[in-house]
Amino acid sequence: MRFVSEIFSLPDGHFTLLRDLIHERIGVNYDNERRDLLAEKLTPRVIACGLDSFLDYYYFLKYDDAAEQEWKQVMDAISIQETFFWREMDQIRALVEVLVPEHFTAHPTECLRIWSAACASGEEPLSIAMALNEKGWFARAPIEIYASDGSPSAIAKARQGVYRDRSFRNLPPHLQTKYFREEQENQWRVVPELHSRIKWTTANLMAESEIQHLATANIIFCRNVFIYFSEKAIYQTVRAFSKTMPTPGYLCVAASESLLKLTTEFELQEIENAFIYVKR
Repeated sequence: MRFVSEIFSLPDGHFTLLRDLIHERIGVNYDNERRDLLAEKLTPRVIACGLDSFLDYYYFLKYDDAAEQEWKQVMDAISIQETFFWREMDQIRALVEVLVPEHFTAHPTECLRIWSAACASGEEPLSIAMALNEKGWFARAPIEIYASDGSPSAIAKARQGVYRDRSFRNLPPHLQTKYFREEQENQWRVVPELHSRIKWTTANLMAESEIQHLATANIIFCRNVFIYFSEKAIYQTVRAFSKTMPTPGYLCVAASESLLKLTTEFELQEIENAFIYVKR
């Protein structure tokens, strides 16, 4: 019997094959320095599939009829789920204070669509919903919030809506008390009125067919994702966004991410002390 703690060897040639396949399929880029990390993350999947090597796993992912379901497990295994409420709030404040009022001034009855494109366990879209609700927008304007992640387990957590204290380390206490109910020690459930504002789904950012309808949003938050993507994968994703976003459309990436050398379809602008890419 094999144990999950066992880590198979990942020779250079096998690593290159598996790395390139993962990059092509989901955009995440593993350089040579992260080979051991990839082996550690995927060893449990090799064992679970009853295979003897990473080369067998590569052929399974690439050619087997059952691979589509396994790719969901890959997304769960390699996704980074570190997030928290009220993270990088400058862009969300610009959304609430500037972008939403501008939209409804120009189009009073037209629904505003917001998409959190890599929402992990849901803290980002819920932060957006809280900020909008605090300003009374849900009561006076049609707004839809969509939230997706490539990891099915992350979306399952988001749909459950239960969070531990670590997620609240940046959220003002009065908002935690207002929008969450403590079920037991270190477990808080978001109130249904807020949770129901979000439409949750799984979506692979590298699969244009999965994101095409989501990318029609007026405003896209795609933060702390591109730091794991290659430039090629970033370009492909942003290009897919641009194809269906309205004009103007607004794309928010993390402070540590830059698109300046990768696209001419979005212009970086400072809006209410926040840097946001604008499709013109």
